[in-house]
Amino acid sequence: MERIISNISKELNIDKNKVKNTIKLIDEGNTIPFIARYRKEVTGNLSDEVLRKLNDRLIYLRNLESRKDEVIRLIGEQGKLTDDLKDNILKASILTEVEDLYRPYKQKKRTRATIAKEKGLEPLAKIIISQSKKYEDKEEIVSKYIDKEKGLETIEDCVNGALDIIAEEISDNAKYRKIIRKITYRTGKLVSNALNRDESTVYDMYYNFSEKIKKIPSHRILAITRGEKEKILKVKLELDEESVIKYLQKEIIKKESIFKDDIILCIEDSYKRLIKPSIEREIRNELFEEASEKAIEVFGVNAKNLLMQPPIKDMIVMGFDPAYRTGCKIAIIDDTGKLLDYTTIYPTQPQNDIEGATKSMVDLIEKYQVNIIALGNGTASRESEKFIADVIKKIDRKIYYAIVSEAGASVYSASELATKEYPDINVSIRGAISIARRLQDPLAELVKIDPKSIGVGQYQHDVNQKRLDESLTGVVENVVNNVGVDINTATPSLLSYVSGINKQVATNIVKYREENGKFHSRVEFLKVPKLGKTAFVQCAGFLKVPESENILDNTMVHPESYEKAQELINSLGFNIRNLTSKNMEEVISKLDNVNIDNISKTLNIGSLTMQDIITELKKPGRDPRDEMPKIVVKSDVLSIDDITEGMILTGTVRNVVDFGAFVDIGIKNDGLVHISEISDKYVRNPMEEVAVGDIVKVKVIGIDKSKGKVSLSMKGVD
Repeated sequence: MERIISNISKELNIDKNKVKNTIKLIDEGNTIPFIARYRKEVTGNLSDEVLRKLNDRLIYLRNLESRKDEVIRLIGEQGKLTDDLKDNILKASILTEVEDLYRPYKQKKRTRATIAKEKGLEPLAKIIISQSKKYEDKEEIVSKYIDKEKGLETIEDCVNGALDIIAEEISDNAKYRKIIRKITYRTGKLVSNALNRDESTVYDMYYNFSEKIKKIPSHRILAITRGEKEKILKVKLELDEESVIKYLQKEIIKKESIFKDDIILCIEDSYKRLIKPSIEREIRNELFEEASEKAIEVFGVNAKNLLMQPPIKDMIVMGFDPAYRTGCKIAIIDDTGKLLDYTTIYPTQPQNDIEGATKSMVDLIEKYQVNIIALGNGTASRESEKFIADVIKKIDRKIYYAIVSEAGASVYSASELATKEYPDINVSIRGAISIARRLQDPLAELVKIDPKSIGVGQYQHDVNQKRLDESLTGVVENVVNNVGVDINTATPSLLSYVSGINKQVATNIVKYREENGKFHSRVEFLKVPKLGKTAFVQCAGFLKVPESENILDNTMVHPESYEKAQELINSLGFNIRNLTSKNMEEVISKLDNVNIDNISKTLNIGSLTMQDIITELKKPGRDPRDEMPKIVVKSDVLSIDDITEGMILTGTVRNVVDFGAFVDIGIKNDGLVHISEISDKYVRNPMEEVAVGDIVKVKVIGIDKSKGKVSLSMKGVD
């Protein structure tokens, strides 16, 4: 365990004691959000992202240690375990090194080497590789092994069989493989060619492509791998093979012998037939895994920023799901997300009923006093956008619309969850409801669908799906628990991401609420079936109760700190039960002047926890999303025909990938800001400069109307 703690400490640059304490918290069953929020003193205020990395490394290193123990046991059972071998296995830092050390002792399928051993050629192999000068007559030595019944009819047959044994031993040598792997990484290139050059595809740029594997970016690796799977590209690794063979010759050929020429041929055969294909597979797999992790990380960051977009509060929202033949679906929801009305209109082809659709829209907007329209960005969205902009002009008061990503809306509409929520509503109308709610509260709505379906990743269907699911689930958990949840309005989908709450308990919370009315205190949580004391400790601080008489129940202050929070308020001359909107300004003023270190020592509580308590008391019911960039709302329409080069526009970042950022500027397709156009300074990673949801100013630097593509730049734009 000490070795694991030391490794994690070094890798993540975290003090050993903090690593040890964090592992203890994890092993005790505490969730990452709980540890990040309520055990800051123990972890040294590690963020939830760092804690998840620590947990991932903990799992990997524990699996590595387990594999080491197993390999030591398996070799020991063969009676071949030496002290040096055991020491090398224990020192191995990655699984590949352990497997390399185990390779010579691993039970193999029948190979050319095992067949040669069955024929009794192992002693000859030892004579050849010994390179001893005492052997002077090659024919005399080898002829002893000729056995026609075994298929060894000539001296050549015997020598070739012995060389097969030697070739496999060279291939199984852990030291050689480690060095060759390094040479391959240093000199190797990933090369791709088209299987059919006459056929134009999205992989055109990879039809005659090569790049050093130590420099190739992850998105190219994923693109090339996909092209290979689709049988459009042929892919291989190319490297300086001569330097590899020279290295092996230097290591293996120690002196002149009658078998030197045979050994030289054997080394080349071992490398080309056994080592190279094996290491190429390993490196291709490693490149893919590293690229996948990068893609998963990109997806996670984008998903977090999307989920953290601020809600549109206190507004009546009209959801508009555009379409052609089947008509545009309309749904109106109130400021709590409750469905008020719905209909279908036909302003687009083939009906083109502009007059009838306009009347329906105006009537609904006026009847329900709609404040904002959420327009899905799917099929017919730009025609619908022009229609909406024209309708808005007919309304006497100010009304806006916003473009909303409808990625995954159809998945939700047809889901079992949507059926339970709206059993009597048509599937297509559910999509309009989802679009409206996504604008009103992105987090509450997007947690209802598979995170992979929210449209902010790259190559998400190519990467390890289990790893992607784990990562995205962690991202959603972090966001949900960072924002907090109103227990009296939250859906089971949202509740199931709260620390310590599983799907069954989430369902039980809603059922209890339906049967007994709203919760009025956190203590009442314990009445929910299967929500025991252990789960309560994990979840209580993240579940807010706005209806509670105790103001602390509507904050992220954990019940375990209530006593200290009350003592803090008392020290300021107030009673926590008598705090009202009238005296809160005075309370906040006094909290602003509190000396954190002094009051923490006086009340015997950690300064980080005290800081959190003060932050929460200053703004009960605080929503951290309110501090994020607001969504861009519009009252007019823009098409690609309205855009000219040099034009400055304001847009919303919809997706960030390795090679740049896609920005919604109000036309059919998002414009691309290539990584080279994000900043005047060198940008290594677009995510260091922009994030999903950011509102940015961009300059149009290129227009391709035939493809509907617009190139953008953020350089020199304030």
